[in-house]
Amino acid sequence: MPTVCPTVLIATSNAGKLRDFAGAAAPYGVTILGIPDFHLLSEVVEDGLTFDANARKKAAGYSLYSPGEIILADDSGLEVDALHGAPGVHSARYAALESGGAPAGNSPDDANNARLLRELASVAPEPRTARFVCSLAAARDGEVLAVFSGKAEGLILTVPRGTFGFGYDSLFYSPSLKKTFAELSAEEKAFVSHRGAAFRQFLEWIKRQRFSETSEGANSF
Repeated sequence: MPTVCPTVLIATSNAGKLRDFAGAAAPYGVTILGIPDFHLLSEVVEDGLTFDANARKKAAGYSLYSPGEIILADDSGLEVDALHGAPGVHSARYAALESGGAPAGNSPDDANNARLLRELASVAPEPRTARFVCSLAAARDGEVLAVFSGKAEGLILTVPRGTFGFGYDSLFYSPSLKKTFAELSAEEKAFVSHRGAAFRQFLEWIKRQRFSETSEGANSF
């Protein structure tokens, strides 16, 4: 695939997410950057009931701070079959929600992983099937242009493995790779991850948009 957009702005301050997207973008010569001074922007509250709803809300809201630019925002999480899809959209604040209160922010990764293992303690080792899910929204000037999705199937281990990655990566085992996501480099992870799949869909979409605009003699992208 030829380079279709040399730089893509991601609405996140999460270093792990930026690494994931950078790994997915590297083979195509695309540079991933966070929105400038993202930490100074008013936070968009992720109160949607689905990954799709949260991604749309974040992309539309944060795109208002970068007029004319296409901004990407994702909402991603882990769905464990034995837990009926939990932690789901609450993946980043799973531990904080255990007490029943409303969390002020995300929980530390170690705390989220610890709660996940406690919840699965009474579940038989096989199967502990799960998947990572990503919804990735593209927006410009407050308008959502498109949404892309990706999934990665795997199993939840009983003990963590690996030092790379973030979130639940050290517990998420890929049977095909025989490694956890925390044992993969950002580039290796991009080929099998939920974010990598969604980002490749975005690149295909923007390539079509640019081709269409060029064919029509326009230059709005």
